[in-house]
Formats: sequence, structure tokens, C-alpha cells
Amino acid sequence: MIQPTNFTKLSRNDYPTSDGRPMAETDLHRDLMHTLIATLRAWFAADPAVYVSGNLLVYYVRGNKRVHVAPDVFVVPRVGNHPRENYLLWEEGGGLDVVIELTSKTTMIEDIEEKYNLYVSKLKVKEYYLFDPKEEYLTPSFQGYRRSRSRFQPIRAVAGRLPSKVLGLHLERDGTQLRFRDPKSGSRVPTPEEIIERNEQTIRKVEEARAASDAKVEQLQREIEELRRKLAGGAGG
Repeated sequence: MIQPTNFTKLSRNDYPTSDGRPMAETDLHRDLMHTLIATLRAWFAADPAVYVSGNLLVYYVRGNKRVHVAPDVFVVPRVGNHPRENYLLWEEGGGLDVVIELTSKTTMIEDIEEKYNLYVSKLKVKEYYLFDPKEEYLTPSFQGYRRSRSRFQPIRAVAGRLPSKVLGLHLERDGTQLRFRDPKSGSRVPTPEEIIERNEQTIRKVEEARAASDAKVEQLQREIEELRRKLAGGAGG
């Protein structure tokens, strides 16, 4: 929420790090938020300038500790990738470039009205995406907007996907999940779980190949020993 009433912890810069509110509406929303953040962090891991975060208090009025917003997911390409306790807009030197909100029954009005206006007017968000994973509250259930001067304009879908100029990726629905696709390769950006599974499969294949190779070596060694015995027997006769 934009103006919470309870603060639970102060950071070293004396601005609160928590507003005492639950970070997600449901397990689905929480898990999806974590997956999106982790996926984007892995994708941009080689670029030290790109900051990916979410559910972090963003303050946009200097000196006012009660006015803040906590986007579910946000990306800023130029401020440096290092841990933060909160995000002070005036210290970072710019607005949030990409924001993704996972909307729900209790947040839909705020997401499409209050936050919408805040993101376009004060936070200078370049791209704003709204995703309703259950397709119950938002129509259409996946929306994207790009800043044009002082307004948001709907992002036109390409093959059912919403292209992000900032991320260089396309966003698409997959059931209750929101996925990223690399338009250059045409492949989906893997989630951390998929990366782990892929690496484990590679390890298994390497181990299987190694086991097969070891078995082949043992077979060849047996054949060599058998030939040696035969040669030794022939020489003795």
C-alpha cells in the first residue's frame, strides 16, 4: 500500500524497511513473485548495473517516511546491483524502469488506479505490467503499459506476448505463471528451478557417459589380458 500506518523496523538510513503488512495475497502470488525476481536476477547476473528487486519499500518523497510503495517486482538497469534495505528514489537518481504487479481481489483497484497514477506521474515508470494469475479480477488478465511522454500507452501484443523494450524480453502467460522469453533465441528464460534441473540432467548424462566409458575400458583390459594369456600359452608350447 502507498500510505501504511505501522512501521516495524528501521534501516541504517533511518527509513523503515517494513510496513507490517503481508507481502502477498496468496501462496500463488508469493511464489510467483519470488520466481519472477529470481529469474530476472539470474538473467541479468552478468550485468553489475542492473538492479532487480520486489516487495521492497520505495520512498519517493524526501523526508516523508510514511509515503512509500512496494512493487511486487521492479527493475532499474543503471543503479547498480547490490543489496538494499529500502529504495530512496532521490538517492538512486531516477525512477523505476519496469514494474510488475501481481494483482488480486484486494489490490486490483489500487493497482489499476492509485498505483497506476503514481507510477506514471511521480515514479516515472517506463513500463508497467499487471498480471492476474487466476484470471478472476482483471480484464484482460494480463496488461502492459509503456510510458509515452507523461502518459501510459497500452503495449501491443506480439504473437500473444508483450514485448519489453527495457528488459529486451517478451512477457507471456503460461497458465497461472508469468514467463519471460528471449526474442533473439525464441527460447523461454529458465527459472532457477529449471536451471537446477537442467544442470542435474547434464550431470547425470556425464556420469552415465563416464560409467559407460569405464565399463568399456574394463572390457578392453579384460580382452587384452585374455590375449596376453593366449600368447603366453602359445609361446610356452
